[in-house]
Amino acid sequence: MLSKCANPSCSAPFRYLREGRLYRIDVANAGEAHPHGPFLVNGRKGPEKIEHFWLCAACASTLTLAFEKDKGITVVPRTPLRAA
Repeated sequence: MLSKCANPSCSAPFRYLREGRLYRIDVANAGEAHPHGPFLVNGRKGPEKIEHFWLCAACASTLTLAFEKDKGITVVPRTPLRAA
């Protein structure tokens, strides 16, 4: 169960889904290419281990989550969107 923001330097408690950003990550296969694309409802075996992470609204405005092979799931700065 989620209890607080995934940002280690933030202590915001998880209370509502509407506040912040929720991430669903297949940690067993994170960082690996999926040869058949996303898992579909077609009888194939799904992801091995799903974990959920949450960033509070304040952190989610400037940060996102990424997978690093040696560190696992980490908090990184969001890339600003380019103007069209």
